[in-house]
Amino acid sequence: MLEKDKRVRIIAGHYGSGKTEFAVNYAVALSKNAPRVVLADLDIVNVFFRSRERRKELEEYGVRVIGSSIKQDNCDLPAVSAEIGTPAKDRACDYIIDLGGNSVGTTTLARLRPLLSRDEIDFFMVVNVNRPDTASVEGILFQKECLEYASGFQVTGFINNTNLVRESTLENLVAGDAVLREASKRTGIPIRYTSYMEEIIGRVSGRLSGERLPLKFFMREEWM
Repeated sequence: MLEKDKRVRIIAGHYGSGKTEFAVNYAVALSKNAPRVVLADLDIVNVFFRSRERRKELEEYGVRVIGSSIKQDNCDLPAVSAEIGTPAKDRACDYIIDLGGNSVGTTTLARLRPLLSRDEIDFFMVVNVNRPDTASVEGILFQKECLEYASGFQVTGFINNTNLVRESTLENLVAGDAVLREASKRTGIPIRYTSYMEEIIGRVSGRLSGERLPLKFFMREEWM
């Protein structure tokens, strides 16, 4: 259950992992049972998919969004709002942090690190095995080490989000699961969630690791 994860969830992943889509869907799913959910968009690396661009829609689900300090949500300047510190200190809210797509993007955590207690943090690494930098166990482990070194936090869970966007198949997820199982075996880090389109997830029975999180496309238009 999402509610059993630690209060602060940091969600990171390499470019093309589907990290932001997962973070947005996770926040929406959590808001069904959690009274106060805050999603902070700290991704200053990928200007194409930014959770803050869905601020209005997310607020309709009861999710508060913190984005750039510049009011235009579609602005490309890497400006992070000073508001990001408030939910870190507020133990009454569930805080989800959509982090940058690589080790460079994790540097934005520097402002939050003094405010966060390690025992209240889950650091999830979203993995798409169809991306070249995370297509192998070795690639996944290298990216994990880069994220950990740059952020100062240890990854506590893998997310299997293996996909080809709208061309995704059940076989994609199963193949990704096999690779991530080996990465999990080598590191001792569990696969916490498997996510992707509901029509695919619904056909799976006992073949995938972790809890399943069906996704809705919030970040992609119909033509994408």
